[in-house]
Amino acid sequence: MAESKRGFALTALAVVFALLAFIDFVKPLGSQKMPGSDMAIGAVVFGYRLQGNLAFVGWLIGIFLLAYSYAIFRMKSYALTLAYVYAVYVLLNVVIFNLIYPQPSAPGQRAFGIAYSVFAIAGTWTSVVLLRRRESQPG
Repeated sequence: MAESKRGFALTALAVVFALLAFIDFVKPLGSQKMPGSDMAIGAVVFGYRLQGNLAFVGWLIGIFLLAYSYAIFRMKSYALTLAYVYAVYVLLNVVIFNLIYPQPSAPGQRAFGIAYSVFAIAGTWTSVVLLRRRESQPG
């Protein structure tokens, strides 16, 4: 059975990635601002926040995340490849974003930025580790 082979953690990550895909699909539809900030909410690609005509790139990221979520859920052979691609992308995205944009002055926003960075990097690389372990298991 695929679910027992996948395990709870990978199942949870597949659901999280599907939810992130949904979020990336709706980001271009609105012009929301981050609470307490002038910073707009939008897709960030290689450290740059995309707005306006480039906001559709969020849909491409969403499509990738749906494919990744499906690959994990069905334990497809290409899931590990997608995991590496996404983990490297997230790592570069977080690092470049923090180099380009100034750190927020409000302590709450700074704490959110740190927590987001840690969870984003840890979550994506956790899926790589778990998929590698599943791949190396017999049967």
